[in-house]
Amino acid sequence: MLVLSRKENEAIQIGDKIEVKVLAIEGDQIKIGIHAPKSIDIYRKEIYLDIKDANNQAVNISSDLVDLLKEE
Repeated sequence: MLVLSRKENEAIQIGDKIEVKVLAIEGDQIKIGIHAPKSIDIYRKEIYLDIKDANNQAVNISSDLVDLLKEE
């Protein structure tokens, strides 16, 4: 993992198209802004993991249904 220190109004560039900027530091929270193409999905980590889990469950249900249909 790359660890970088940034101050308020400083940014990190990821490739040519993604910029992550520290907008504000308020107590124990940091507000960040992300400039990226609309084609790139951006999620909070906990939301991303929920989506990933839901997709895995859907795949498992689908494969279970296929197995049931094969038995008929």
